[in-house]
Amino acid sequence: MRTIICVEPGVLESKILDKPVPKKGEVLVKVKSIGICGTDIHAYGGNQPFFSYPRVLGHELSGVVDEVGHGVDIPLGSSVYIIPYLHCGECIACRNNKPNCCTNIEVVGVHRDGGMCEYIAVPESAVVVTEGVSFNDMALIECLAIGAHAVKRAQINEKDTVLVLGAGPIGIGALQFSKIAGARVFASDVMQDKLDFCVKEYGIDGTVNALGDVTQQLSDLTDGQFPTVIIDCTGNAKAMESTFTNLAHGGRIVFVSVIKSPITFEDPEFHKRETTLLGSRNATLDDFEHVVACLKNGSAKSGSFVTHTTKFSDFLTTFDDWVKPDSGVIKAVVEMD
Repeated sequence: MRTIICVEPGVLESKILDKPVPKKGEVLVKVKSIGICGTDIHAYGGNQPFFSYPRVLGHELSGVVDEVGHGVDIPLGSSVYIIPYLHCGECIACRNNKPNCCTNIEVVGVHRDGGMCEYIAVPESAVVVTEGVSFNDMALIECLAIGAHAVKRAQINEKDTVLVLGAGPIGIGALQFSKIAGARVFASDVMQDKLDFCVKEYGIDGTVNALGDVTQQLSDLTDGQFPTVIIDCTGNAKAMESTFTNLAHGGRIVFVSVIKSPITFEDPEFHKRETTLLGSRNATLDDFEHVVACLKNGSAKSGSFVTHTTKFSDFLTTFDDWVKPDSGVIKAVVEMD
């Protein structure tokens, strides 16, 4: 089968590998669509902290059940998406119903080879049969579920004012599900065109240009009260550190971003607000199902932020252009040909 491997940072190679054979309890999925995520871009750039090389990228996946191993009762030909977080089921996190942060977690496309190939074998528990959603949209469910999980972590409701830092795909998920939860929502980014896009497509309540005086803009937008929740999706240490002083008293901060550098803050600022600081890692089955339900009822949008697509056969010649700062990519999808 055709496979694309990230051999080392900055180097992708196309190889022909054997088609996998599903083991007991596994499902062989014929891949149809692959969402390109920030994790893939960071891995390609050499700055993803949980990554080793060589690795087959790709964890935002949809496809069709091609073959099943012994003990699996999923009809062949079923349309599916893949939950890429493979958990042990035995550690303290799994026992506490938090498989998304399993101590022995293997993320497809990060800790083990992913779906940038024609076929992938995964455990039955990672495969969800879904009808009425296109393959391209199914490949975006994981991306949106990351934002949905961050919103759930913060327990956002109609009383909240939410600031989402970063108007990329994960940030777009966070702001959409914050709106669905009933909150007043602002987005911040260094690129005004992204902010304008979020206002037009998702009806957010205001924007903050991160190149300006963010504190003053937030004060003006909130009558000096500041956001009760700030969700960071930037992967920028300075932006993450700014949350501690731009938060309302009694507020919550959610860090979705994963970066290698330390994050520091002034303890008096943290304490005087009685700040709640939360990490948000991956997503759970409940989050995935919430995303699917919202896509089907129209309260969430997926395809609206897909700006670039290509065929699998053209990916090697396309990807270098996608990672350039001036590419205009918000979200890209690779379609199998």
